[in-house]
Amino acid sequence: MLGLSAAALAGYLAAIVVLMLTPGPDMMFVLANAARYGARAGVVAALGVAAGEAVHVTAVVCGLAAAISASPVLFTVIRWAGAAYLVLLGVRALRSAGGPAIATDGADARPGRAFLRGLVTNLLNPKMILFSVAFLPQFVSPASGDVTAQLVLLGALFVAVQLTVDIALGVGAGRLAGRLADGRWARRINRICAVAFVALGLRLATSS
Repeated sequence: MLGLSAAALAGYLAAIVVLMLTPGPDMMFVLANAARYGARAGVVAALGVAAGEAVHVTAVVCGLAAAISASPVLFTVIRWAGAAYLVLLGVRALRSAGGPAIATDGADARPGRAFLRGLVTNLLNPKMILFSVAFLPQFVSPASGDVTAQLVLLGALFVAVQLTVDIALGVGAGRLAGRLADGRWARRINRICAVAFVALGLRLATSS
């Protein structure tokens, strides 16, 4: 496949599966939406996150991500914007933690809102920029064929695995929240995600 060996592709897939299962802003956002608004919201949030990652992959292919990561000022602006957004998500989640187990009304329950927030959460994560720049090219071999085509393939696989994992988490969390009638599990997950958002935002703001 485009000159890439089966062993290289298998190693790449294994690496991104492990990475996708590591808790981070994207996973927390999907879980929070699924616990609060149901499985459908979790799936839509996962689609938004995947769309953001597709933008990152496109930027890598076009060379934009390398330019951003090489600009200290621009990278710092993105880092602070991402940190502020994560803290904002955490505060909003804490404020809504005392509500009903599954909310079905209000602006925040609309599918479009979950998609947009998932997209922004991923785009404002500067570590995804660095990750995309540093990770994807490691599996590209100029001797194996067109470099751009290899990057597109590897990026598509990355987005597909991320989408699969996040959808599975969103559907599972949403269904479990719906079955627990008292809502304690959903509110507990919501609080955990809220604290995680704030902690991740503060960590991002203070990281070098």
